[in-house]
Amino acid sequence: MPFKSKGDQSSASFISKKWSFLLCLGCFCAGMLFTNRVGTVPQSKGIMRATAVEAENLKLISEGCTLKAQEEKHVSKDIIGEVFKTHHAIHTLDKTISSLEMELAAARASQESLLGGSPLSMDVNRAESSRKRRYLMVIGINTAFSSRKRRDSIRATWIPQGEKQKKLEDEKGIIVRFVIGHSATTGGILDRAIEAENQKHGDFLRLKDHVEGYLELSAKTKMYFATAAALWDADFYVKVDDDVHVNIATLGETLVRHRKKRRVYIGCMKSGPVLSQKGVRYHEPEHWKFGESGNKYFRHATGQLYAISNDLASYISINQHVLHKYANEDVSLGSWFIGLDVKHIDDRRLCCGTPPDCEWKAQAGNACVASFDWSCSGICKSADRMKEVHRRCGEGENALWSASF
Repeated sequence: MPFKSKGDQSSASFISKKWSFLLCLGCFCAGMLFTNRVGTVPQSKGIMRATAVEAENLKLISEGCTLKAQEEKHVSKDIIGEVFKTHHAIHTLDKTISSLEMELAAARASQESLLGGSPLSMDVNRAESSRKRRYLMVIGINTAFSSRKRRDSIRATWIPQGEKQKKLEDEKGIIVRFVIGHSATTGGILDRAIEAENQKHGDFLRLKDHVEGYLELSAKTKMYFATAAALWDADFYVKVDDDVHVNIATLGETLVRHRKKRRVYIGCMKSGPVLSQKGVRYHEPEHWKFGESGNKYFRHATGQLYAISNDLASYISINQHVLHKYANEDVSLGSWFIGLDVKHIDDRRLCCGTPPDCEWKAQAGNACVASFDWSCSGICKSADRMKEVHRRCGEGENALWSASF
């Protein structure tokens, strides 16, 4: 059996160690490579999987937001559309609502007057029946407690009395009443005197909530129109002072020409100066509202006689609590119509002078509606002169009964 030498043993041992080292290094590298592949691949797949899920979620959220925005936009359009529809409906019904409010206010005022024990110049049955027909006009003659002689002079001249008064209402559709409130002492001697006079003639319209006074003429005018509109349904409501002569038939013929018009304001239109000086007649305490000193009022009818249509009287009735009152009642009335679509009619036949002026105009075929003296803002000493003015300026009794309105 052969024996290897010592050199040969060393070489084999050396080779064995070298290959062992290389084998170990190769195993280590193979293990590292295997570890990296096993660790890396699953991690990449996990990230990709997570990214895909998140992307899907983001897509759903985005689609949800877009859908929500579209829904909100659609809802917004629907709301805007409904708003426009509502606005159109309100605009369409505005005139109808206004008419209903006027009728309601008139009915309410009438009910309050009748149920409140108001000493009106007619009983309940007559008041109720008067609401069932349409009158041509209501003439309210502004008067005072101290004006008994003036009233008697008018009763003796241009307004019918007794049965003729009823005939005037029934056949011609014309109501004529003296308009007066109450004294500061309710039920006092002044009120009792008016009640006695009314029992005799039956031609008063009492304003239950008005206390008489010269500085309260604006309030009285406002309450007159509101009360008259509540009691009588008429085409026109006329206010006249108790020292003015009126031709009723000529007045009726004048108003009939404007019967089909809306919001009519008829009178002798003027624009006088705003008087700021204290102590003078027609002083305007609120002169500063009309601008600098020396300015004039807006155009308005003189206070001796003017007429307004039914819709304007209803407007006053509805808004009476917020209508401002100036010192002069004719200015107040004119101010209530500023800003409204009102037809101002300037008719100079409503402010003729006393004879011979009214006579000249009658001869020229332009008969006067009303006559008075400008210097006195009425007929000077009217209680004494009314009969003369009536004789020379009057239209004649037959004119009234033969007139066709």
